[in-house]
Amino acid sequence: MRAMVATVAAAWLLLWATACAKSEQDFYDFKAVNIRGKLVSLEKYRGSVSLVVNVASECGFTDQNYRALQQLQRDLGPYHFNVLAFPCNQFGQQEPDTNREIENFARRTYSVSFPMFSKIAVTGTGAHPAFKYLIQTSGKEPTWNFWKYLVDPDGKVVGAWDPTVPIQEIKPRITELVVKLILKKREEL
Repeated sequence: MRAMVATVAAAWLLLWATACAKSEQDFYDFKAVNIRGKLVSLEKYRGSVSLVVNVASECGFTDQNYRALQQLQRDLGPYHFNVLAFPCNQFGQQEPDTNREIENFARRTYSVSFPMFSKIAVTGTGAHPAFKYLIQTSGKEPTWNFWKYLVDPDGKVVGAWDPTVPIQEIKPRITELVVKLILKKREEL
């Protein structure tokens, strides 16, 4: 009887520990509406490296960033990497267009192939919960367009950069994470 009680107690303890471990939130636990209006679970990006960026179409940083982000997606996208773009109109009212117009602009002007989401707030009380998570865990809150948050395959924020830091400067850090991921996946085969 004692052995059975101990077994049941151990099973409950294991179940409780598992539930507690999962209750710790990460970036991929959130949902967002994509640029075409469909609710998407960010869980679909778990297991990949993500660079999350608040974008704007009429900003002084627009051209250099969209070009660099698309090149990054082209270079690393086939290797479990995604740029995740979230349009935002909070800074200088530099993303005034509709989601459809934003998507058309990005795809037509920069041949953007990375996932784009509906326009959101990234700071303040109305901020999207995923951005609240990024801010809380990185300790860095966007103060302008094109803030970049690097999220590892497990959904943890491992870096954050303001818009003055060029993509080329952070690409080695991104590549390092992608290479680690590729090696890990090979080991699992």
